[in-house]
Amino acid sequence: MTHGPDSVDSPVDAALLERVLECLRVQPSGLTEHALIGQLRAAGVEPFAGARLQEPLSLFQTHFLLFHCLYRLRDHLLGQGEWVSIHCLDIGIERASGGPGAGAAGLPAHRDPLRTYYLDLTQLERMDTAAVEALLGEFWLRLGRDQRREQALAVLDLADPVDADTVQRQYRRMAQRHHPDRGGDTATLQQINAARWVLLADR
Repeated sequence: MTHGPDSVDSPVDAALLERVLECLRVQPSGLTEHALIGQLRAAGVEPFAGARLQEPLSLFQTHFLLFHCLYRLRDHLLGQGEWVSIHCLDIGIERASGGPGAGAAGLPAHRDPLRTYYLDLTQLERMDTAAVEALLGEFWLRLGRDQRREQALAVLDLADPVDADTVQRQYRRMAQRHHPDRGGDTATLQQINAARWVLLADR
């Protein structure tokens, strides 16, 4: 499989990409990142099966590698008229509507800053535990204000207009639902925390 010209050489082999694609084909309508990782672990797919998800650094590495695979699959499947939707709460395959080189919304794939981030493996290589803890807030700040808000609204399953009280109520509901002590996962909870602060800071 090939990937975009602006991505670095990847050690991820075609066999691993095929295993991820197999899981997506089983549920093309979509599944969460947590569920997809769970399927890969249950199937014994390395390095996901051996990941220590209770450790922040290993959790980040698992998340990054999965999204790296997803963006490479998106680039590959675009040539077949398919689009991989990539979001921590909704990952799936749909028909591309914008023609060659465009995503489901008709936007060129290479304009996606998340794609640039996840295809750059130096982002993964430079991370340690301390950097992981500081990553999320810094990452969101690198995105443009409008895109940052759009991503945050999607994470919290909200739509504008929203006020601070609505944001806080929805945050509490989702944080309780996705807390690791209740069967959720740390990565999703971190996304929820970051989304709350993005929306509150925008007011």
